[in-house]
Amino acid sequence: MKVLVSGGGTGGHIYPAVSLVKYIKAKHPDAEFLFVGTKKGLESKIVPDQGIPFETIEIQGFKRSLSLSNFKTIQLFLSSIKKAKQIIRKFEPDIVIGTGGYVCGSVVYAAHKLNIPTIIHEQNSVAGMTNKFLSRYVNKIGICFSDVAKDFPSEKVVMVGNPRAQEVANIKKSEVLSQYDLKTDIPTVLIFGGSRGALAINEAVLDSLEMLKTKPYQVLYASGEIYFSDVEEKWATITGEKSNIKLVPYIKNMENVLANVDVVVGRAGATSLAEITSLGLPSILIPSPNVTNDHQTKNAQSLVDKQAAVMIPNAELNQETLVAKIDELMLDSDKRLAMAASSKKEGIQDATDRLYRLITTLTS
Repeated sequence: MKVLVSGGGTGGHIYPAVSLVKYIKAKHPDAEFLFVGTKKGLESKIVPDQGIPFETIEIQGFKRSLSLSNFKTIQLFLSSIKKAKQIIRKFEPDIVIGTGGYVCGSVVYAAHKLNIPTIIHEQNSVAGMTNKFLSRYVNKIGICFSDVAKDFPSEKVVMVGNPRAQEVANIKKSEVLSQYDLKTDIPTVLIFGGSRGALAINEAVLDSLEMLKTKPYQVLYASGEIYFSDVEEKWATITGEKSNIKLVPYIKNMENVLANVDVVVGRAGATSLAEITSLGLPSILIPSPNVTNDHQTKNAQSLVDKQAAVMIPNAELNQETLVAKIDELMLDSDKRLAMAASSKKEGIQDATDRLYRLITTLTS
């Protein structure tokens, strides 16, 4: 089996693809893979580090407002289709899979023109511009949220979930919290704003430290590298006992940490939600306001509607709202357990199996 995958720009488009490649490798050790992305995107760092063959094309996204750069975008799109066809002809894949981001627009469209089976995977509850464009050309469309089905031709849509969820779902409880000088037998809330951190969340947490240090639960907060100096400076001014709080810039073993905490506070990106629900974790979601079509709010609302999460709009985030929501769950074990059960119901633990079955259907 030869599989070509394309996607990029954000981790939400890249990590599901990496999880899928790992899964197929385990089933077919002789399978061959090629990932096509851009030189500037996050994929150029993540994918080669995973040992996956990587090639690039040059392309950029459209501006949503009138802009002269859109003329260059059109030129790059046309030239990138030609380059993508060259890559595809050389690799000769059995199937081409797009996981989102403008880079996969050229690659998947080129595969369609070369009569190669194609799949796109939409991680969010609102379809991205590239996937909307590709939906008329591909054979199948894998989705993670039922709400997004309306954006695509119904006969092509298959609910598969996010491959990242299956990778995380099998992680067992451990003593990992002790690595952060926290106890393993006390309820713990994890707060993070993504790999780079989030300014609004950081400011609210810093303002809340005096209150949080008095709580009967533990707090593990990953600020992001760019904010950590501010965190250390604030932490130094707080006196008294504060052993129930651990502040770090970044958590490398996030999957293992997630499997050992009781509540998660963070943004509402598709990959994060897939991980959270696969583990059946209650969450306090603070959607980023800086994303296309406000899709994180819609992602979060899909869990709020099922009593699997609570939401704090970014504009309403402050010391009072943050601590109140954390207390609401961390001081009420019955509510926390009920939300955990609802979260687990929303998770799709066999997501990679489903996507793999879709691939084999098209390639057999």
